[in-house]
Amino acid sequence: MLLVGTILGGWSAPVLAQATTAPPAAAPAPAPAAVSGVIRSLSVRGNERLEPETVRAYANLTPGDTYTAASLDTALKALYATELFADVVITGAETGHLVITVRENPVINRIVLEGNKRLKSDKILPEIKLAPRQIFTRSKVRADVERIVELYRREGRFAARVEPKVVQLDQNRVDLVFEIFEGDKSKVRRINIIGNEQFADDRLRKEMFTRQAGGLLGFMKSNDSYDPDRLAADQQKLRAFYLTQGYADFRVVSALAELTPDRRDFIITYVVEEGPRYRFGRVEAESALRDLSPAKIKEVADLQPGAWFNAKAIEDAVVDLTELAGNAGYAFADINPTYDRDPVKREMNITLRVGDTPRVYVERIDIQGNTVTRDKVIRREFRLNEGDAFNAIKVKRSQDRLQSLGFFQEKLEVKQTEGSAPDRIVLGVDVEEKSTGELQLTGGYSSLEKFVLQLAVAQRNFMGKGQELNASINYSRYAKSVQLGFVEPYLFDKQILLGGEIYRRDFNSFNFVGGERNKTYSQVSTGLGTRLGFPITEFVNFGTRYSFVVDKITLDKGTFFSDPDGPDGPEGLRCDPRLAGQYLCDEIGSRVTSALGYSVVHDDTDGIRPTRGQRILLSQDFAGLGGDVKYLRTRGSGTKYMEVRDGWVVSAHGEGGYIKALTSSPGPGRDAIRITDRFFGPQMRGFDIRGIGPRVVRTQYNADGTLSDDNRASDALGGRAYYMGRLELEFPTSSSIRNLGLRPTAFVDVGSVWSLTKPILTNVVAICQPATGTGRQVLPGDANPDCATGETRIPGVREEFLGNSPKPRLAVGIGVNWVSPFGPFRIDIAKALLSQEGDDTKLFSFNVGTQF
Repeated sequence: MLLVGTILGGWSAPVLAQATTAPPAAAPAPAPAAVSGVIRSLSVRGNERLEPETVRAYANLTPGDTYTAASLDTALKALYATELFADVVITGAETGHLVITVRENPVINRIVLEGNKRLKSDKILPEIKLAPRQIFTRSKVRADVERIVELYRREGRFAARVEPKVVQLDQNRVDLVFEIFEGDKSKVRRINIIGNEQFADDRLRKEMFTRQAGGLLGFMKSNDSYDPDRLAADQQKLRAFYLTQGYADFRVVSALAELTPDRRDFIITYVVEEGPRYRFGRVEAESALRDLSPAKIKEVADLQPGAWFNAKAIEDAVVDLTELAGNAGYAFADINPTYDRDPVKREMNITLRVGDTPRVYVERIDIQGNTVTRDKVIRREFRLNEGDAFNAIKVKRSQDRLQSLGFFQEKLEVKQTEGSAPDRIVLGVDVEEKSTGELQLTGGYSSLEKFVLQLAVAQRNFMGKGQELNASINYSRYAKSVQLGFVEPYLFDKQILLGGEIYRRDFNSFNFVGGERNKTYSQVSTGLGTRLGFPITEFVNFGTRYSFVVDKITLDKGTFFSDPDGPDGPEGLRCDPRLAGQYLCDEIGSRVTSALGYSVVHDDTDGIRPTRGQRILLSQDFAGLGGDVKYLRTRGSGTKYMEVRDGWVVSAHGEGGYIKALTSSPGPGRDAIRITDRFFGPQMRGFDIRGIGPRVVRTQYNADGTLSDDNRASDALGGRAYYMGRLELEFPTSSSIRNLGLRPTAFVDVGSVWSLTKPILTNVVAICQPATGTGRQVLPGDANPDCATGETRIPGVREEFLGNSPKPRLAVGIGVNWVSPFGPFRIDIAKALLSQEGDDTKLFSFNVGTQF
């Protein structure tokens, strides 16, 4: 009996397991086999939260029952299995008066994370199963430690360690603290490839998702961390590459990832077996569909016997044949290529089999996921209706039109599933709506305008009806405007667009004189416009518009007006060509423009950010339906998009325009087209706003008759004609960079503005102004350049007419679009390579906005 009491009384359980290295729980010592008897009494001691009856129930012991060493051992195990107790002792076996002494596990007061910087608490806490007011147990703590460590492994931090600590509190409560040692992110230090003979290691590494750490731009890499899932994907990438090169028997024998001795990085080793290289042998076709003849199948597949075997070419052939069958109404075409390998000749014979499938009709169109956009807004973009014969081209066009709305996710897909019968199909689209409201803050910087800010608010899906409501305010020291517009794309549920806008624009043109800004003319435009559009064909739309605008051009009287004799006007002021230039004095006044125009647009691109297709525009505006201005403005543009490889998108853009005056010139040196109606060219990156084209450069003379190097001003005058071309390449990026919304590009811009009547230029060295009367002009080469005694010498100015040439301006640069958390962001760095004398260049520009 003393031996039993000693054994049972000395047994206890550990308090806490430390992470994964904690010792295993000690098993309760069994009572000696000789222990047995009847339970005369059963009491519970040490319990605080639990009732004695609950402890007895867990132990499954009752007074009056017989007990043995085995039954006491079972009771101990049952009590520990509840995970409610840190220690349990059963005494009194020698007398039958059993006493169960327990020490309850503490209650968790709070859970604290320490040391986590790379992973925020809001990402770790959901993984922890323990929570405040729960019972603390070492097994649950161990499980939570493993969960946290696994979370860090997913982030590529295989050196991460977690140590749980306990802070004892009163009333048997504890604070559970997880001390986290995050460690560095585990990189791929090296990728070894064994068994490759035909391709170098570097060539094969380029085909993988994973990259080796290090290098000159290693800090920019995001795919050099170790990821077990990426390891499997890289094996598939290697196999896909070899299959495109003719190695049909290629296989990855093994792939092993090993931790470096310092347990910081990984070394990955692939063992590959290339096998022989195959060529295409016989290419045959069999078809059970009368609309797809074997000859047509071979023509579309375009697999050439004798060429190196290429699995990607066969996949593309199947895709093309599936699309061809879909266009013929066979939605679920059964197309199966079969392979007959000839190892002796090293040829791969291909047979393309097209099985018999029925023509398919659209049973219904299912739309899911739209919470704001109304169903009819989505359905009206479908080129197929329920009951129509299936057509793959129309399904693809429907998908492109939905993508072009800009209301939904970028990779929207119209899915096809079998209907209630073999000849029925269900078209379904599960949309994920994105923000269609835009709150845009646009900023730019240049040597001429400094900072320019724009605040624009737009809702492109107003009330979920697909309508557009927009308003904008532009503000800077030299430009202010307010605009409000509305567009209804489906008037009376017909494909008729109706829109209108009202605006007021206050523009102050300026130049630099002696390094300081100098305001030249002010233009205030108040106008309204309306437009109407409708489709001619699926890809061609026609639109017409009307605008009524009142313009007023003024010059600052304190700067550009003088009153040498005081005869002009009630204030005795007149525009002084010496101060403003005759070309600006001639523009002063108010004019009314009443213009009617039209546009024809061909657009078969595939979305907001096109990767294929083209967009062509022709527009003309006739001013002369009343008003003071008469001209015919013609503009045209075209853009072609091509995805040359996966992720490589090339766009070629060209545009141009010409204004034909319908009135004669108002006088010598004056163009029939006023300055506010001329072309100033599109914004060419690498050049400032209004930075190219005809301009007058004014240089002031010094007192000694020489030209000043500081007092130079340049006034952009615009032209009647312009052209601009742009070639842009969008680079592919890794999945992590794409997830961040980054799209880098490189571009080349070329263009020019010209065709303007040369204005009357001033070239006066000085004016000798007497006390009374008219002053005498001192001209270049004047025999008497000095002023007489008593005359005031006023420095003159020389004007030069520059930039009126169709010769191209050229700029190259790089840029990046970023769909940032606070909105779209665009930054460009461009260098002007070709320019004309007088052009203004700039290097840097940016644009930022947000959405709601």
